[in-house]
Amino acid sequence: MDTSATFKSQIRSAFYGYGLAILAVASALVITQSLKPTVFPTPLFFAAVVISTWFGGTGPGLTAIVLATLVLDLYFVSPVRGFAIRTADLPYLAQFVLPALLSGWFTKKRKDAETALKEARDHLDAKVQERTAQLLHSNEQLESEIAERKRAEEAVHKTQADLAHLTRVMTMSELATSIAHEVNQPLAAIVTNGAAGMRWLGAEPPNVERARDSMTRMISEGNRASEVIKRIRTLSKKASPHKAPLDINEVIQDVLALIGTELVKSRALLTCDLKPDMPRVTGDRVQLQQVLLNLIMNGIEAMADVSGRSRVLIIKSDVDDRGQVLVSVRDSGTGLDAQDLEKVFEAFYTTKTEGVGMGLSISRSIVEAHGGRLWASPNTGPGASFQFTLPTGEAA
Repeated sequence: MDTSATFKSQIRSAFYGYGLAILAVASALVITQSLKPTVFPTPLFFAAVVISTWFGGTGPGLTAIVLATLVLDLYFVSPVRGFAIRTADLPYLAQFVLPALLSGWFTKKRKDAETALKEARDHLDAKVQERTAQLLHSNEQLESEIAERKRAEEAVHKTQADLAHLTRVMTMSELATSIAHEVNQPLAAIVTNGAAGMRWLGAEPPNVERARDSMTRMISEGNRASEVIKRIRTLSKKASPHKAPLDINEVIQDVLALIGTELVKSRALLTCDLKPDMPRVTGDRVQLQQVLLNLIMNGIEAMADVSGRSRVLIIKSDVDDRGQVLVSVRDSGTGLDAQDLEKVFEAFYTTKTEGVGMGLSISRSIVEAHGGRLWASPNTGPGASFQFTLPTGEAA
């Protein structure tokens, strides 16, 4: 079926080409005779050869040359209307045949070049369209992957926030005794100052000045209790992160206010070396409090089994050589093995019998989310140090 159709198409093309050659030569003859003797006879026949070769191909072009030569000999070479080719007529015919062959050859080459150029352009267009379709498909896949990645990141962030909240609640539960003591201290002071005020007012005569002093101390202790409760509520509530300019020393003091009794109970000596006039950092107060609380509690627990020497916990704030805030928590506990320096930050890895292994992992995530870095290192003496950096307003 396909072979037959191709053969028919070739027959039609050949018929069209040779018919065009005959028609072109005939037209050149008619026009030349009508213009005779004002026009030289060969130019229009050259045009017939070029047209036949361009539209018909090599075969019709050669046919046009042969027909044009015969027509020139018949109508324009003596004897007219006779085919008696004499030796003297050969140069005249040769000056037509040779340029005609050259014109046909140039025309065929030009036609082949244009055909090849058109095919190359069509092939290039097809390639461009194919490549464009591939790029569009790849772009759609990439957009889909980006959307899926964003959804996965949002789910990870939500899960991380939930785990961070759970860790804070668990830490607060472990600090329940210390927190109760911190709250009981101002409450007991309020009761004591209230009773003293009553005695001063019941004296004869009433000592109003001493009673006023007792009332002032009661207000101060009430504010102190309120601040402790406020810190507890802040740490235990579940809220979206809120970043604001912070003084890291104030954040450290907030946490120390909650662990005083825990330090006494563990017989640990606290040393604070907080550099004054520290540059402010931009961060979430609650999250940074959680990081410090985790590091300090880990340091206290690391010294629980220490005997025969002092249990010293050193908290230091400084500025590193890059202009970042540097906070370190150094204990004098049992220390860390070299292979554990990075493993302690892995989720669910813990060296404590009752630990869940999330505190340090979440702490590192919080610090990195603030643009900083958290790492551990062994001390020259006993114990280990946990340090983290935070970019300041200038560094950020």
